[in-house]
Amino acid sequence: MHFLLAKHNWSPDAVVGFTSLQEEWKDRPTVSTKTLYNYIDLDVLRVRNIDLPMKLRRNTKTKRIRRNRRVLGISIAERPVEIEDRQEFGHWEIDTVEGQKSDDNALLTLVERKTRNYYAILLDDQDHDSVDFAMNQLQEDFGELFSKVFKTITSDNGSEFSNLTKSLQGVTDVYFARPYAPYERGSNERHNGLLRRYIPKGKAISDYSTESIQRIYQTMNQLPRKILNYRQPAALFEEELARLA
Repeated sequence: MHFLLAKHNWSPDAVVGFTSLQEEWKDRPTVSTKTLYNYIDLDVLRVRNIDLPMKLRRNTKTKRIRRNRRVLGISIAERPVEIEDRQEFGHWEIDTVEGQKSDDNALLTLVERKTRNYYAILLDDQDHDSVDFAMNQLQEDFGELFSKVFKTITSDNGSEFSNLTKSLQGVTDVYFARPYAPYERGSNERHNGLLRRYIPKGKAISDYSTESIQRIYQTMNQLPRKILNYRQPAALFEEELARLA
């Protein structure tokens, strides 16, 4: 367990949940999440609380959400209700993450609602042309499967998404969350917060190569999630792709 904490940078809960699913750990001694946290608090392990990026941190600062008031396209209120239960694969949330104010580069982030598989794609600029280019690249990568993998995308009303409906017309249905309602894209918001473990706020996005960004989101997709019964998003995503092939 110590190896998973230190090597993979996983939370104690992720380690306990993941090992409980592995055949190789079936006959090995394990502890509960609470006990593992107690061991860390008592300095029984080499891992310390400061080493745990998933340790709960509360931010009491008021968050100012800058969004256009105008909904750019079809409202989330018109999105099919069956998308809400996350039982069907292929429904995504999209956002952008900016770095240093003086840095034009940004990241386009997408998360699939069922598997929680996440992408972060380097953008030259935080504008609709850069977003359209990144989405075109994704279409080329997935080829004929794109429309099955990306059935719908739910966005906020940032100007960088102003052309998203047009660029994906006839391929993917695009919906827009209500202004000032980031909770309507809660999965993406949470994953962007997780991304900040690797790319802190204020850090220039241009400091990171395409390859390093890819390694970051792949690491995130290998993290066992309690909400997925400690399965890994990457494994679940591959299973869904295999069903489409």
